[in-house]
Amino acid sequence: MIRFGVIGTNWITEKFIEAARESEHFALTAVYSRTEEKARAFGEAWDIPHRFTDLERMAESHELDAVYIASPNAFHAKQAIICMNRGKHVLCEKPFASNAREVQDMIAAAVNNRVLLMEALKSTTVPQFQAIRDHLPKIGRVRRYVASYCKYSSRYDAYKQGKVLNAFNPELSNGSLMDLGIYCIYPMAALFGKPERIQASGILLDSGVDGEGSLILKYRDMEAVVMHSKISNSDLPAEIQGEEGTMVIDKINDPGHVHIRYKDGRVESVVEPDTTNAMSHEVREFIGLLQKGCVESTMNSHAVSLTAMEIMDEARKQIGLRFPADPA
Repeated sequence: MIRFGVIGTNWITEKFIEAARESEHFALTAVYSRTEEKARAFGEAWDIPHRFTDLERMAESHELDAVYIASPNAFHAKQAIICMNRGKHVLCEKPFASNAREVQDMIAAAVNNRVLLMEALKSTTVPQFQAIRDHLPKIGRVRRYVASYCKYSSRYDAYKQGKVLNAFNPELSNGSLMDLGIYCIYPMAALFGKPERIQASGILLDSGVDGEGSLILKYRDMEAVVMHSKISNSDLPAEIQGEEGTMVIDKINDPGHVHIRYKDGRVESVVEPDTTNAMSHEVREFIGLLQKGCVESTMNSHAVSLTAMEIMDEARKQIGLRFPADPA
């Protein structure tokens, strides 16, 4: 049984708990919030016995083995390092941190303390992604990766009325690239590694974050195109184009149906949608690693998390998007 504490009392934490409780090896024992009122309310709602408003005390507690971090992006690195320095394993929501320097600091803390650190990027832990990886050789030499995640944010309406919520607040290291673009970039990094060149553009909002953007990434013998937006919608599927065929993925952020269209006209279904809660796969991966004594995931590895963040750092640099957490 792995005893978890959760950091953050928002909707994504609730989704995590619902998925994690499907595992017989998961126990929820602690919650941290900056306010006593929120900690008590969340603890009562989810039957969590230990409630903390002091993160150091929670990290030192003997009532938990691991933490799930779902606080605003700007807090991820500091909170994760505090917990790891006290021997706690960390499953941290995407994006891992505000920038690559923070990711490097997190990885160093994990290595020094010999604890498990994993990014909670669910779409690369689902069986559909493994099927994508397994069937990729069928399309021959890959020439292009195209992925789009554009979803109009309900918080954008409030933004247009003059109310800047967390999703559009640069103080919290937010914006379209960090929130949605990562869903396109992370699987690309997992499949193809780090590109040789990056060309990025985007639309900056008055609050200081990006509302949408695009990236063209050059690899040695292929290129990638990524589009992301929180101020418009798109229903485009993702494609991995090869010399022998094209793999079509219905949703890059939540792969369901995946098929290959070969150049001779044949169509092969690679995998059908999985009815399992997508977040439950990342929980199983994390718990399974702990039970085996592993300190790193091969799916959501430290290297993939760092590569994805380095790509986003360069994209932000090119469009002029800086966060307070960035190096001077």
